[in-house]
Amino acid sequence: SELYIVLTLLNSVKFGQLCSGNPNNSQRTRDRHGAGNYGASRVPHGTHQGLDIRCSDGAEVLAPFDVTLHGKLIVYNNPDKAAIDEGINLRGGGLCFKLFYVRADKSTGSVRKGERIGTMLPMQSVYPGITSHVHVQMCDRSDPTPYF
Repeated sequence: SELYIVLTLLNSVKFGQLCSGNPNNSQRTRDRHGAGNYGASRVPHGTHQGLDIRCSDGAEVLAPFDVTLHGKLIVYNNPDKAAIDEGINLRGGGLCFKLFYVRADKSTGSVRKGERIGTMLPMQSVYPGITSHVHVQMCDRSDPTPYF
């Protein structure tokens, strides 16, 4: 029964507001660059391994619940995409996840729900016409959608 309680608690975790200006975590739908849902087709790279949450370039990115920061990450390691080639590894709410296209204010320590993690990078400079977004990817590449 302890396992049942733990699983119930994990399954009840919901992301709070991730981006200033998007209080309901509305998702990126289809645009000329593709769709933002988990499992969307990515030619020639297979399928989309995360969920895209709308976020304006330069907006504040917020902690969706109390989190600990586990280091910055490089998204592409491609000089053509240097403007958006940053992200952060996070843990909180029993989850391990990554946020792409975010310049984190710091790479270690903890941040309380609703506090600033960093800034949304200028996605329009790399992908003109895309719906700017933060990409949320679970560490195990499972579907993050149930947490939204």
